Amino acid sequence: MSNDFPDIQFHKGQAVADAVFSILIPSWNNLAFLQLCVESIRRHSHYPHQIIVHINEGQDGSLGWVREQQLDHTFSSENVGVCRALNAARQLMQTEYLLFLNDDMYCCPDWDLPLWTTLQQQSDLHFFLSATMIEPYASGNPAVLAPHDFGQHPQQFREQDLLQSLPHLQKHDWNGASWPPNLVHVSLWDAVGGYSEEYSPGFYSDPDFAFKLWALGVRRFIGLGDSRVYHFGRQSTRRIAAGKGKRIFLKKWGITPSVFYQHYLRMGSPFDGPLPEPTVSWSLRWARLRCWVKSFL
Repeated sequence: MSNDFPDIQFHKGQAVADAVFSILIPSWNNLAFLQLCVESIRRHSHYPHQIIVHINEGQDGSLGWVREQQLDHTFSSENVGVCRALNAARQLMQTEYLLFLNDDMYCCPDWDLPLWTTLQQQSDLHFFLSATMIEPYASGNPAVLAPHDFGQHPQQFREQDLLQSLPHLQKHDWNGASWPPNLVHVSLWDAVGGYSEEYSPGFYSDPDFAFKLWALGVRRFIGLGDSRVYHFGRQSTRRIAAGKGKRIFLKKWGITPSVFYQHYLRMGSPFDGPLPEPTVSWSLRWARLRCWVKSFL
């Protein structure tokens, strides 16, 4: 493996024949969630996929479990954060498509079919796709289905209630693919250098990756309403401080993540084709001015 990761061990598991996606799952002492996540992939995927788990620390038995399951995995004895975990796990990929999935997500039946169908309809590889999250709490995120509380821990998970409710949890395809589950061709991942490790442990690395794709010319940021996962949410982020990710994004790109989501990606609005350049409205001018002032504070 690459000498760029001397702090990380690489392990090959059992090969998956005809794998379509390489699913990268960072996990940090989250065994119960990780087990449910992997089980849901295996039970509910329409196609076979390669699963690659990065184990941070693994003090809860998760390292032993992924080895028992013969999964491809990477391991660090310390928490190296999401960005470095993903960049390391990428080294084990055997397919052309990288899908980033959080370990606190449960994949609903045939979640991968709309992703595969949509990417097959694209004229080139300049696209970024996301599944739609179902979340138990209202966060104000226009790209998710919420609040729909089917439990906030695997021990409390009301799986059958969720599955029976799926026909009623409908959403149109939307603009603004950014958060996981997200899917990109590995050539784009490599072209922008993967996830930026200056954001470690990972806060605001998702909009940064999307902005790098935008800067590369990608304009199809498609969220798929028929590709759904249940997101327990906040299982790892609640354990660590947010850090300086928002400030790093502002200094790097000259705007805040919220301005990027609202004016560039048009987060949550109905998808109707490639995104245009942002309209230079008074609202955007004022937002850019405020960002410029913030950059000096």
